[in-house]
Amino acid sequence: MKKVFSFFGKNIEIEAKECISLWSRFRGLMFKGENTEALVFIFKKPTKISIHSFFCHEFIAVWLDDKNKVMEIKKVESWKLNITPNKKFIRLIEIPINEKYKEIVKILIG
Repeated sequence: MKKVFSFFGKNIEIEAKECISLWSRFRGLMFKGENTEALVFIFKKPTKISIHSFFCHEFIAVWLDDKNKVMEIKKVESWKLNITPNKKFIRLIEIPINEKYKEIVKILIG
């Protein structure tokens, strides 16, 4: 599934798998290899839940508002607990730092 979000006025399109089930939301990028696909989590109402990076490779967390505008971006290293955005969000995209997403990662974090 392709997702488009806005970052500093530029629309960025990314191929990401939507996590719908409770299990897929819980698992996220855990136990997935370096070359896995990006994931998107869509919430019904604004939330401010924390994420973690146990059993994950490095990834970029992108929190979006209801208009798909970037609210916050963090580079998440492996084995971190309690990664929380500053504001409530409606969508979260987890982008693995790998060859497939290198251009998007370069845009987002340089």
